[in-house]
Order: sequence, then structure tokens, then C-alpha cells
Amino acid sequence: MWKHSPNALYQLFTFNNFSEAFAFISKVALLAEQNNHHPTIKNTYNKVEIWLSTHDAGNSVTQKDIQMASAIDTL
Repeated sequence: MWKHSPNALYQLFTFNNFSEAFAFISKVALLAEQNNHHPTIKNTYNKVEIWLSTHDAGNSVTQKDIQMASAIDTL
């Protein structure tokens, strides 16, 4: 479930191990390139944190972020 703040959408994803977490990050990276929308991603072992905001809109949440969050959820 994505948490919404004034400046970003945020979600923590937990996987079984580092390899699964990194594979997920790779999928997110490909999706980000396709959508020309590049999230902030942090990885610590089996946990991946993602923040989505639109830099061109003053680092606020826009429809572009909501669409990207939905696309990430399908991975």
C-alpha cells in the first residue's frame, strides 16, 4: 500500500532475500525508463523502499506518480 505525503508516494517492499529484492529493482528500473519517470530507490538486503514524486512539479505528487505506482504494483 502506497503512503501518500505532500511530497511523495512511498512504499516498502520486502522480499525473501537480496537477489529477489535486486531483481525487483531491475524491473522497476526498466519500467522507469519506459515511462521517463525515475523514482528514488533504497535497498537494504531484502527490503526495497521507493519514493515517487515529480521533480518538474516542485517535488510534489502528480498523476504521473500515481500511474507509476500502479505500474510498479503489477510487477
